[in-house]
Amino acid sequence: MTVTDISRKPDIPKVIRLGAYCRVSSNSADQLHSFAAQIRYYKDYERKNPQYRLVDVYADEGLSGTDMKKRDELNRLIRDCKLGKVDRIITKSVSRFARNTQELLVALRSLKEVGVSIYFEEQGIDSDKMNMEMLVTFPGMAAQQESITISDNMRWSYQKRMESGEFNCNAPAYGFEMVDGLLAVKEDEAAVIRRIFDLYLQGIGKQNIANILNAERVPRRYSQKKWYHHTIDYVLNNERYMGDALLQKKFTTDTLPFRQVRNCGEKPQYYVENSNPPIISKEIYYAAQRLQKVRSNADRKVNKYLLSGLLQCPDCGRSFRRQLVNGTVYWLCNGRAAGATKCSNRRVRENAVYDTFCLMVDKLAAHRQNLLGTLIHQLELMQSRNVESQDRIRQIDKQIADLSAQNLVVARLHTNGILNATDFAAQSSVISNKINALRLDRRKALAEDGDDELMDTLKSLDDILAEYVPGTPFDQQLFEQIVQSITVVDNAQLAFHFIGGLALTEKIPENARCGTA
Repeated sequence: MTVTDISRKPDIPKVIRLGAYCRVSSNSADQLHSFAAQIRYYKDYERKNPQYRLVDVYADEGLSGTDMKKRDELNRLIRDCKLGKVDRIITKSVSRFARNTQELLVALRSLKEVGVSIYFEEQGIDSDKMNMEMLVTFPGMAAQQESITISDNMRWSYQKRMESGEFNCNAPAYGFEMVDGLLAVKEDEAAVIRRIFDLYLQGIGKQNIANILNAERVPRRYSQKKWYHHTIDYVLNNERYMGDALLQKKFTTDTLPFRQVRNCGEKPQYYVENSNPPIISKEIYYAAQRLQKVRSNADRKVNKYLLSGLLQCPDCGRSFRRQLVNGTVYWLCNGRAAGATKCSNRRVRENAVYDTFCLMVDKLAAHRQNLLGTLIHQLELMQSRNVESQDRIRQIDKQIADLSAQNLVVARLHTNGILNATDFAAQSSVISNKINALRLDRRKALAEDGDDELMDTLKSLDDILAEYVPGTPFDQQLFEQIVQSITVVDNAQLAFHFIGGLALTEKIPENARCGTA
Protein backbone atom coordinates (compact mmCIF):
# COMPACT_ATOMS: atom_id res chain seq x y z
CA MET A 1 0.00 0.00 0.00
CA THR A 2 1.37 3.37 -1.00
CA VAL A 3 0.50 6.51 0.98
CA THR A 4 1.17 9.84 -0.72
CA ASP A 5 1.39 13.03 1.32
CA ILE A 6 -0.47 15.73 -0.61
CA SER A 7 0.58 19.02 0.87
CA ARG A 8 -2.10 21.71 1.04
CA LYS A 9 -1.42 24.42 -1.49
CA PRO A 10 -1.12 27.91 -0.02
CA ASP A 11 -4.18 30.16 -0.52
CA ILE A 12 -3.80 32.69 -3.30
CA PRO A 13 -4.75 36.13 -1.98
CA LYS A 14 -7.96 37.39 -3.58
CA VAL A 15 -7.56 40.58 -5.58
CA ILE A 16 -10.09 43.16 -4.40
CA ARG A 17 -11.49 45.32 -7.18
CA LEU A 18 -11.41 48.90 -5.95
CA GLY A 19 -13.56 51.83 -7.12
CA ALA A 20 -12.41 55.29 -6.03
CA TYR A 21 -15.02 58.04 -5.70
CA CYS A 22 -14.18 61.73 -5.54
CA ARG A 23 -15.60 65.16 -6.27
CA VAL A 24 -13.72 67.63 -8.40
CA SER A 25 -13.98 71.36 -9.04
CA SER A 26 -16.87 72.52 -11.23
CA ASN A 27 -14.49 74.89 -13.02
CA SER A 28 -13.50 73.18 -16.28
CA ALA A 29 -9.82 74.17 -16.12
CA ASP A 30 -9.43 73.20 -12.46
CA GLN A 31 -11.45 70.05 -13.06
CA LEU A 32 -8.81 68.54 -15.36
CA HIS A 33 -5.98 69.10 -12.88
CA SER A 34 -8.11 67.94 -9.94
CA PHE A 35 -9.09 64.75 -11.74
CA ALA A 36 -5.48 64.04 -12.71
CA ALA A 37 -4.41 64.55 -9.08
CA GLN A 38 -7.09 62.14 -7.87
CA ILE A 39 -6.00 59.47 -10.36
CA ARG A 40 -2.38 59.95 -9.28
CA TYR A 41 -3.36 59.61 -5.62
CA TYR A 42 -5.40 56.42 -6.08
CA LYS A 43 -2.84 54.81 -8.40
CA ASP A 44 -0.29 55.38 -5.66
CA TYR A 45 -2.76 53.92 -3.13
CA GLU A 46 -3.12 50.83 -5.36
CA ARG A 47 0.65 50.49 -5.56
CA LYS A 48 1.01 50.64 -1.75
CA ASN A 49 -1.80 48.11 -1.23
CA PRO A 50 -1.15 45.18 -3.60
CA GLN A 51 -4.38 43.42 -2.54
CA TYR A 52 -6.29 46.07 -4.51
CA ARG A 53 -6.76 46.51 -8.26
CA LEU A 54 -8.10 49.94 -9.20
CA VAL A 55 -11.09 49.51 -11.52
CA ASP A 56 -11.78 53.20 -12.15
CA VAL A 57 -11.88 56.64 -10.60
CA TYR A 58 -15.42 58.06 -10.48
CA ALA A 59 -15.48 61.85 -10.25
CA ASP A 60 -18.50 64.18 -9.99
CA GLU A 61 -18.50 67.96 -10.08
CA GLY A 62 -18.49 69.57 -6.64
CA LEU A 63 -21.68 71.57 -7.16
CA SER A 64 -23.87 68.44 -7.40
CA GLY A 65 -23.06 67.16 -3.91
CA THR A 66 -26.39 67.78 -2.18
CA ASP A 67 -28.53 65.53 -4.38
CA MET A 68 -27.48 62.04 -5.49
CA LYS A 69 -29.81 62.11 -8.51
CA LYS A 70 -27.60 64.77 -10.10
CA ARG A 71 -24.37 62.82 -9.57
CA ASP A 72 -23.89 60.75 -12.71
CA GLU A 73 -20.54 59.26 -11.67
CA LEU A 74 -21.76 58.13 -8.25
CA ASN A 75 -24.76 56.49 -9.90
CA ARG A 76 -22.40 54.84 -12.42
CA LEU A 77 -20.27 53.55 -9.53
CA ILE A 78 -23.32 52.07 -7.77
CA ARG A 79 -24.42 50.43 -11.04
CA ASP A 80 -20.96 48.90 -11.48
CA CYS A 81 -21.16 47.57 -7.91
CA LYS A 82 -24.52 45.93 -8.62
CA LEU A 83 -23.09 44.43 -11.83
CA GLY A 84 -20.27 42.85 -9.81
CA LYS A 85 -17.46 44.99 -11.27
CA VAL A 86 -16.43 46.57 -7.94
CA ASP A 87 -15.85 44.89 -4.55
CA ARG A 88 -14.88 47.88 -2.45
CA ILE A 89 -15.17 51.68 -2.61
CA ILE A 90 -12.72 54.18 -1.21
CA THR A 91 -13.50 57.87 -0.78
CA LYS A 92 -11.89 60.74 1.07
CA SER A 93 -14.70 61.50 3.52
CA VAL A 94 -18.40 61.14 4.25
CA SER A 95 -19.02 64.69 3.02
CA ARG A 96 -17.35 63.86 -0.32
CA PHE A 97 -19.66 60.86 -0.73
CA ALA A 98 -22.89 62.64 0.28
CA ARG A 99 -24.18 65.66 2.16
CA ASN A 100 -27.69 64.31 2.61
CA THR A 101 -27.82 61.81 5.49
CA GLN A 102 -30.98 60.04 4.33
CA GLU A 103 -29.74 59.41 0.80
CA LEU A 104 -26.31 58.43 2.15
CA LEU A 105 -27.81 55.67 4.30
CA VAL A 106 -29.98 54.42 1.43
CA ALA A 107 -26.87 54.15 -0.76
CA LEU A 108 -24.90 52.37 1.97
CA ARG A 109 -27.69 49.84 2.53
CA SER A 110 -27.95 49.09 -1.20
CA LEU A 111 -24.15 48.59 -1.38
CA LYS A 112 -24.22 46.30 1.63
CA GLU A 113 -26.93 44.18 -0.03
CA VAL A 114 -24.60 43.42 -2.98
CA GLY A 115 -21.61 42.76 -0.71
CA VAL A 116 -19.68 45.96 -1.45
CA SER A 117 -17.89 47.72 1.39
CA ILE A 118 -16.86 51.36 1.57
CA TYR A 119 -13.95 53.00 3.36
CA PHE A 120 -14.03 56.68 4.39
CA GLU A 121 -10.40 57.72 4.72
CA GLU A 122 -10.82 60.90 6.76
CA GLN A 123 -13.09 59.35 9.41
CA GLY A 124 -11.39 55.94 9.27
CA ILE A 125 -14.80 54.25 8.89
CA ASP A 126 -14.91 50.85 7.20
CA SER A 127 -18.45 49.63 6.55
CA ASP A 128 -17.15 46.05 6.36
CA LYS A 129 -15.97 46.01 9.98
CA MET A 130 -18.27 48.34 11.90
CA ASN A 131 -21.93 49.14 12.49
CA MET A 132 -21.83 51.66 9.70
CA GLU A 133 -25.27 53.19 10.07
CA MET A 134 -24.60 54.41 13.60
CA LEU A 135 -21.13 55.71 12.79
CA VAL A 136 -21.93 57.28 9.46
CA THR A 137 -25.00 59.16 10.71
CA PHE A 138 -22.97 61.53 12.87
CA PRO A 139 -20.45 62.78 10.29
CA GLY A 140 -23.26 62.62 7.71
CA MET A 141 -25.34 65.00 9.79
CA ALA A 142 -22.36 67.29 10.20
CA ALA A 143 -21.78 67.26 6.45
CA GLN A 144 -25.49 67.95 5.88
CA GLN A 145 -25.33 70.93 8.23
CA GLU A 146 -22.20 72.11 6.40
CA SER A 147 -24.11 72.01 3.12
CA ILE A 148 -27.05 73.92 4.66
CA THR A 149 -24.67 76.56 6.01
CA ILE A 150 -23.04 76.97 2.59
CA SER A 151 -26.49 77.28 1.00
CA ASP A 152 -27.55 79.87 3.61
CA ASN A 153 -24.45 81.92 2.83
CA MET A 154 -25.20 81.77 -0.89
CA ARG A 155 -28.82 82.82 -0.29
CA TRP A 156 -27.65 85.74 1.86
CA SER A 157 -25.24 86.79 -0.91
CA TYR A 158 -28.00 86.60 -3.56
CA GLN A 159 -30.37 88.58 -1.32
CA LYS A 160 -27.89 91.41 -0.80
CA ARG A 161 -27.06 91.57 -4.51
CA MET A 162 -30.78 91.69 -5.35
CA GLU A 163 -31.33 94.53 -2.89
CA SER A 164 -28.48 96.51 -4.46
CA GLY A 165 -29.60 95.70 -8.02
CA GLU A 166 -26.31 93.93 -8.81
CA PHE A 167 -27.75 90.44 -9.16
CA ASN A 168 -28.45 89.37 -12.72
CA CYS A 169 -29.47 85.73 -13.14
CA ASN A 170 -28.12 82.20 -12.86
CA ALA A 171 -29.64 80.75 -16.04
CA PRO A 172 -30.40 83.08 -18.98
CA ALA A 173 -33.88 82.86 -20.48
CA TYR A 174 -34.39 81.74 -24.09
CA GLY A 175 -33.12 84.59 -26.28
CA PHE A 176 -30.19 85.47 -24.01
CA GLU A 177 -26.74 84.11 -23.17
CA MET A 178 -24.15 84.95 -20.53
CA VAL A 179 -21.07 86.78 -21.84
CA ASP A 180 -18.42 87.70 -19.25
CA GLY A 181 -21.01 87.46 -16.51
CA LEU A 182 -23.53 89.72 -18.24
CA LEU A 183 -26.71 88.98 -20.17
CA ALA A 184 -26.34 89.42 -23.92
CA VAL A 185 -28.86 88.96 -26.73
CA LYS A 186 -28.54 85.61 -28.56
CA GLU A 187 -29.68 86.66 -32.00
CA ASP A 188 -30.94 83.35 -33.41
CA GLU A 189 -33.20 82.82 -30.37
CA ALA A 190 -34.09 86.53 -30.09
CA ALA A 191 -35.54 86.38 -33.62
CA VAL A 192 -37.96 83.67 -32.40
CA ILE A 193 -38.97 85.83 -29.41
CA ARG A 194 -39.70 88.82 -31.67
CA ARG A 195 -41.73 86.59 -33.97
CA ILE A 196 -43.82 85.25 -31.06
CA PHE A 197 -44.77 88.80 -30.02
CA ASP A 198 -45.46 89.74 -33.65
CA LEU A 199 -47.73 86.73 -34.24
CA TYR A 200 -49.62 87.31 -31.02
CA LEU A 201 -50.22 91.00 -31.80
CA GLN A 202 -51.51 89.92 -35.24
CA GLY A 203 -54.28 88.06 -33.41
CA ILE A 204 -52.90 84.50 -33.44
CA GLY A 205 -53.60 82.54 -30.24
CA LYS A 206 -50.91 81.10 -27.97
CA GLN A 207 -51.56 77.44 -28.83
CA ASN A 208 -51.65 78.26 -32.55
CA ILE A 209 -48.29 80.05 -32.23
CA ALA A 210 -46.89 76.92 -30.55
CA ASN A 211 -48.31 74.79 -33.37
CA ILE A 212 -46.69 77.03 -36.00
CA LEU A 213 -43.27 76.84 -34.33
CA ASN A 214 -43.54 73.05 -33.90
CA ALA A 215 -44.61 72.59 -37.54
CA GLU A 216 -41.58 74.61 -38.66
CA ARG A 217 -39.35 72.63 -36.24
CA VAL A 218 -38.15 75.79 -34.54
CA PRO A 219 -35.94 74.50 -31.71
CA ARG A 220 -36.26 75.50 -28.08
CA ARG A 221 -33.20 75.77 -25.83
CA TYR A 222 -33.07 71.96 -25.80
CA SER A 223 -33.91 70.62 -29.24
CA GLN A 224 -35.94 67.65 -27.98
CA LYS A 225 -38.54 69.92 -26.38
CA LYS A 226 -41.58 71.30 -28.15
CA TRP A 227 -43.50 74.55 -27.84
CA TYR A 228 -46.68 74.61 -25.77
CA HIS A 229 -49.38 77.07 -24.77
CA HIS A 230 -47.69 77.66 -21.41
CA THR A 231 -44.23 78.27 -22.97
CA ILE A 232 -45.69 80.95 -25.27
CA ASP A 233 -47.49 82.43 -22.25
CA TYR A 234 -44.15 82.51 -20.38
CA VAL A 235 -42.48 84.40 -23.25
CA LEU A 236 -45.29 86.97 -23.55
CA ASN A 237 -45.20 87.69 -19.81
CA ASN A 238 -41.43 87.73 -19.22
CA GLU A 239 -40.34 91.31 -18.51
CA ARG A 240 -36.73 90.34 -19.33
CA TYR A 241 -37.56 90.69 -23.02
CA MET A 242 -38.20 94.45 -22.64
CA GLY A 243 -35.01 94.89 -20.60
CA ASP A 244 -36.38 94.77 -17.03
CA ALA A 245 -36.11 92.06 -14.37
CA LEU A 246 -38.35 90.86 -11.55
CA LEU A 247 -35.97 89.12 -9.14
CA GLN A 248 -36.76 86.20 -6.85
CA LYS A 249 -39.75 84.79 -8.75
CA LYS A 250 -38.60 81.50 -7.22
CA PHE A 251 -36.56 80.70 -4.14
CA THR A 252 -34.61 77.72 -2.83
CA THR A 253 -35.97 75.83 0.17
CA ASP A 254 -34.01 75.87 3.43
CA THR A 255 -33.80 72.10 3.89
CA LEU A 256 -32.20 69.24 1.99
CA PRO A 257 -32.67 68.22 -0.72
CA PHE A 258 -32.83 71.84 -1.85
CA ARG A 259 -35.71 72.60 -4.26
CA GLN A 260 -36.68 75.68 -6.18
CA VAL A 261 -40.31 76.69 -5.60
CA ARG A 262 -42.48 79.56 -6.84
CA ASN A 263 -42.39 82.66 -4.62
CA CYS A 264 -45.98 83.31 -3.55
CA GLY A 265 -45.08 86.08 -1.12
CA GLU A 266 -42.84 84.07 1.21
CA LYS A 267 -39.78 86.10 0.12
CA PRO A 268 -39.40 89.73 -1.01
CA GLN A 269 -39.20 90.47 -4.74
CA TYR A 270 -37.24 93.23 -6.48
CA TYR A 271 -38.03 94.95 -9.77
CA VAL A 272 -35.00 96.27 -11.69
CA GLU A 273 -35.54 98.54 -14.68
CA ASN A 274 -33.10 98.44 -17.63
CA SER A 275 -31.30 95.47 -16.08
CA ASN A 276 -30.30 93.92 -19.42
CA PRO A 277 -30.38 94.64 -23.18
CA PRO A 278 -33.96 94.35 -24.51
CA ILE A 279 -35.12 92.07 -27.32
CA ILE A 280 -38.41 93.94 -27.87
CA SER A 281 -39.53 97.47 -27.04
CA LYS A 282 -41.58 98.32 -23.96
CA GLU A 283 -44.40 99.45 -26.28
CA ILE A 284 -44.63 95.99 -27.85
CA TYR A 285 -44.46 94.25 -24.46
CA TYR A 286 -47.25 96.35 -22.94
CA ALA A 287 -49.35 96.00 -26.10
CA ALA A 288 -49.16 92.21 -25.63
CA GLN A 289 -50.21 92.59 -21.97
CA ARG A 290 -53.24 94.69 -22.94
CA LEU A 291 -54.27 92.20 -25.64
CA GLN A 292 -54.01 89.29 -23.18
CA LYS A 293 -56.31 91.13 -20.77
CA VAL A 294 -58.86 91.82 -23.51
CA ARG A 295 -58.80 88.20 -24.66
CA SER A 296 -59.12 86.91 -21.11
CA ASN A 297 -62.29 88.98 -20.61
CA ALA A 298 -63.64 87.79 -23.98
CA ASP A 299 -62.94 84.14 -23.09
CA ARG A 300 -64.84 84.57 -19.83
CA LYS A 301 -67.84 85.81 -21.80
CA VAL A 302 -67.72 82.79 -24.16
CA ASN A 303 -67.34 80.32 -21.28
CA LYS A 304 -69.30 82.19 -18.67
CA TYR A 305 -68.17 79.89 -15.88
CA LEU A 306 -64.85 78.13 -15.25
CA LEU A 307 -66.48 74.69 -14.90
CA SER A 308 -68.66 75.02 -18.01
CA GLY A 309 -68.22 71.90 -20.16
CA LEU A 310 -65.69 70.34 -17.77
CA LEU A 311 -67.86 68.32 -15.38
CA GLN A 312 -69.05 65.09 -17.02
CA CYS A 313 -71.72 62.54 -16.05
CA PRO A 314 -70.39 58.93 -16.17
CA ASP A 315 -73.88 57.54 -16.90
CA CYS A 316 -74.99 59.57 -19.95
CA GLY A 317 -71.75 61.39 -20.84
CA ARG A 318 -73.43 64.82 -20.78
CA SER A 319 -71.96 67.93 -19.19
CA PHE A 320 -73.14 69.33 -15.89
CA ARG A 321 -75.12 72.58 -15.66
CA ARG A 322 -74.84 75.33 -13.08
CA GLN A 323 -77.57 75.92 -10.50
CA LEU A 324 -77.84 78.65 -7.85
CA VAL A 325 -79.83 77.69 -4.73
CA ASN A 326 -80.11 80.06 -1.74
CA GLY A 327 -76.79 81.70 -2.63
CA THR A 328 -74.90 78.42 -3.06
CA VAL A 329 -73.69 77.30 -6.51
CA TYR A 330 -74.24 73.64 -7.43
CA TRP A 331 -73.53 71.62 -10.59
CA LEU A 332 -75.72 68.71 -11.72
CA CYS A 333 -76.17 66.49 -14.77
CA ASN A 334 -77.79 68.44 -17.61
CA GLY A 335 -79.63 65.37 -18.92
CA ARG A 336 -81.18 64.48 -15.54
CA ALA A 337 -82.05 68.12 -14.79
CA ALA A 338 -83.93 68.35 -18.12
CA GLY A 339 -85.69 65.02 -17.51
CA ALA A 340 -84.08 63.54 -20.63
CA THR A 341 -82.12 60.81 -18.82
CA LYS A 342 -82.47 58.66 -15.72
CA CYS A 343 -78.91 59.07 -14.45
CA SER A 344 -78.01 58.68 -10.79
CA ASN A 345 -78.56 61.88 -8.86
CA ARG A 346 -75.15 63.49 -8.78
CA ARG A 347 -74.76 67.03 -7.52
CA VAL A 348 -71.61 68.87 -6.37
CA ARG A 349 -70.98 72.26 -4.85
CA GLU A 350 -68.78 74.50 -6.99
CA ASN A 351 -66.44 75.29 -4.08
CA ALA A 352 -66.15 71.55 -3.36
CA VAL A 353 -64.74 71.01 -6.88
CA TYR A 354 -62.05 73.63 -6.26
CA ASP A 355 -61.22 72.30 -2.77
CA THR A 356 -60.96 68.75 -4.14
CA PHE A 357 -58.70 69.95 -6.97
CA CYS A 358 -56.35 71.53 -4.40
CA LEU A 359 -56.21 68.25 -2.45
CA MET A 360 -55.53 66.31 -5.67
CA VAL A 361 -52.75 68.64 -6.86
CA ASP A 362 -51.07 68.65 -3.43
CA LYS A 363 -50.85 64.83 -3.58
CA LEU A 364 -49.82 64.79 -7.23
CA ALA A 365 -47.05 67.34 -6.63
CA ALA A 366 -45.83 65.41 -3.57
CA HIS A 367 -45.68 62.11 -5.47
CA ARG A 368 -44.96 63.41 -8.98
CA GLN A 369 -41.56 61.70 -9.17
CA ASN A 370 -43.12 58.29 -8.43
CA LEU A 371 -46.16 58.85 -10.67
CA LEU A 372 -45.00 61.01 -13.56
CA GLY A 373 -41.35 59.98 -13.32
CA THR A 374 -42.37 56.32 -13.63
CA LEU A 375 -44.72 57.01 -16.55
CA ILE A 376 -42.10 59.04 -18.41
CA HIS A 377 -39.48 56.36 -17.75
CA GLN A 378 -41.81 53.64 -19.06
CA LEU A 379 -42.49 55.64 -22.22
CA GLU A 380 -38.75 56.07 -22.73
CA LEU A 381 -38.31 52.32 -22.35
CA MET A 382 -41.09 51.71 -24.87
CA GLN A 383 -39.41 54.10 -27.26
CA SER A 384 -36.06 52.39 -26.83
CA ARG A 385 -37.61 49.05 -27.86
CA ASN A 386 -37.85 50.25 -31.42
CA VAL A 387 -35.21 48.18 -33.24
CA GLU A 388 -33.68 50.98 -35.29
CA SER A 389 -33.60 53.38 -32.38
CA GLN A 390 -32.26 50.71 -30.06
CA ASP A 391 -29.39 49.91 -32.42
CA ARG A 392 -28.54 53.60 -32.70
CA ILE A 393 -28.60 54.05 -28.92
CA ARG A 394 -26.44 50.94 -28.49
CA GLN A 395 -23.89 52.34 -30.96
CA ILE A 396 -23.86 55.67 -29.12
CA ASP A 397 -23.39 53.93 -25.76
CA LYS A 398 -20.43 52.00 -27.18
CA GLN A 399 -18.89 55.19 -28.58
CA ILE A 400 -19.33 56.94 -25.22
CA ALA A 401 -17.72 53.99 -23.42
CA ASP A 402 -14.78 53.98 -25.87
CA LEU A 403 -14.26 57.72 -25.49
CA SER A 404 -14.45 57.47 -21.69
CA ALA A 405 -11.76 54.78 -21.83
CA GLN A 406 -9.65 57.07 -24.05
CA ASN A 407 -10.10 59.88 -21.53
CA LEU A 408 -8.87 57.63 -18.74
CA VAL A 409 -5.83 56.60 -20.80
CA VAL A 410 -5.02 60.26 -21.54
CA ALA A 411 -5.31 61.10 -17.83
CA ARG A 412 -3.00 58.21 -16.91
CA LEU A 413 -0.46 59.26 -19.53
CA HIS A 414 -0.46 62.71 -17.99
CA THR A 415 -0.15 61.22 -14.49
CA ASN A 416 2.89 59.19 -15.58
CA GLY A 417 4.54 62.29 -17.05
CA ILE A 418 4.21 61.20 -20.69
CA LEU A 419 1.78 64.02 -21.58
CA ASN A 420 2.42 67.58 -20.45
CA ALA A 421 -0.40 69.65 -18.92
CA THR A 422 -1.14 71.59 -22.13
CA ASP A 423 -1.45 68.50 -24.33
CA PHE A 424 -3.46 66.69 -21.66
CA ALA A 425 -5.94 69.58 -21.36
CA ALA A 426 -6.31 69.86 -25.13
CA GLN A 427 -6.87 66.13 -25.74
CA SER A 428 -9.17 65.72 -22.76
CA SER A 429 -11.25 68.70 -23.88
CA VAL A 430 -11.68 67.25 -27.39
CA ILE A 431 -12.78 63.88 -25.99
CA SER A 432 -15.18 65.48 -23.49
CA ASN A 433 -16.80 67.56 -26.25
CA LYS A 434 -17.34 64.40 -28.32
CA ILE A 435 -18.92 62.63 -25.33
CA ASN A 436 -21.28 65.58 -24.70
CA ALA A 437 -22.30 65.63 -28.38
CA LEU A 438 -23.02 61.88 -28.29
CA ARG A 439 -25.12 62.25 -25.16
CA LEU A 440 -27.19 64.91 -26.93
CA ASP A 441 -27.62 62.54 -29.90
CA ARG A 442 -28.75 59.83 -27.49
CA ARG A 443 -31.42 62.09 -25.99
CA LYS A 444 -32.60 63.01 -29.49
CA ALA A 445 -32.79 59.33 -30.50
CA LEU A 446 -34.97 58.63 -27.45
CA ALA A 447 -37.16 61.70 -28.00
CA GLU A 448 -37.74 61.09 -31.72
CA ASP A 449 -38.86 57.49 -31.23
CA GLY A 450 -42.43 56.42 -30.39
CA ASP A 451 -45.28 58.58 -29.14
CA ASP A 452 -43.26 61.73 -28.71
CA GLU A 453 -46.25 64.01 -28.14
CA LEU A 454 -47.56 62.09 -25.11
CA MET A 455 -44.19 62.03 -23.38
CA ASP A 456 -43.63 65.73 -24.05
CA THR A 457 -47.05 66.53 -22.57
CA LEU A 458 -46.27 64.48 -19.46
CA LYS A 459 -42.93 66.26 -19.14
CA SER A 460 -44.75 69.56 -19.49
CA LEU A 461 -47.12 68.55 -16.66
CA ASP A 462 -44.11 67.47 -14.59
CA ASP A 463 -42.44 70.87 -15.16
CA ILE A 464 -45.60 72.72 -14.10
CA LEU A 465 -46.00 70.65 -10.92
CA ALA A 466 -42.32 71.07 -10.04
CA GLU A 467 -43.05 74.77 -9.49
CA TYR A 468 -46.24 74.17 -7.49
CA VAL A 469 -46.11 75.03 -3.78
CA PRO A 470 -48.22 72.59 -1.67
CA GLY A 471 -50.96 74.30 0.30
CA THR A 472 -51.41 77.03 -2.31
CA PRO A 473 -55.03 78.34 -2.49
CA PHE A 474 -57.02 77.46 -5.61
CA ASP A 475 -55.11 78.71 -8.68
CA GLN A 476 -57.40 79.24 -11.68
CA GLN A 477 -54.50 79.51 -14.14
CA LEU A 478 -53.03 76.20 -12.95
CA PHE A 479 -56.50 74.59 -13.13
CA GLU A 480 -56.99 75.76 -16.74
CA GLN A 481 -53.49 74.63 -17.71
CA ILE A 482 -53.63 71.03 -16.51
CA VAL A 483 -57.28 69.91 -16.22
CA GLN A 484 -58.97 68.59 -19.37
CA SER A 485 -62.18 67.24 -17.81
CA ILE A 486 -63.67 66.02 -14.53
CA THR A 487 -65.91 62.97 -14.14
CA VAL A 488 -68.32 63.19 -11.21
CA VAL A 489 -68.05 59.56 -10.04
CA ASP A 490 -70.66 60.14 -7.33
CA ASN A 491 -71.49 62.73 -4.70
CA ALA A 492 -68.30 61.83 -2.81
CA GLN A 493 -65.65 61.41 -5.55
CA LEU A 494 -64.28 63.29 -8.55
CA ALA A 495 -62.01 61.83 -11.25
CA PHE A 496 -59.66 64.48 -12.67
CA HIS A 497 -58.39 63.98 -16.23
CA PHE A 498 -55.12 65.89 -16.65
CA ILE A 499 -53.08 66.71 -19.72
CA GLY A 500 -50.91 63.76 -20.79
CA GLY A 501 -53.76 61.27 -20.28
CA LEU A 502 -53.29 61.05 -16.50
CA ALA A 503 -56.55 60.34 -14.61
CA LEU A 504 -56.71 60.33 -10.80
CA THR A 505 -59.65 60.11 -8.40
CA GLU A 506 -59.95 62.20 -5.24
CA LYS A 507 -62.57 62.17 -2.47
CA ILE A 508 -64.58 65.33 -1.90
CA PRO A 509 -64.09 66.63 1.68
CA GLU A 510 -66.93 65.25 3.80
CA ASN A 511 -68.13 68.66 4.98
CA ALA A 512 -68.48 69.79 1.35
CA ARG A 513 -70.46 66.83 0.00
CA CYS A 514 -74.06 66.97 -1.16
CA GLY A 515 -76.55 64.38 0.02
CA THR A 516 -78.35 62.07 -2.40
CA ALA A 517 -81.86 63.27 -3.08
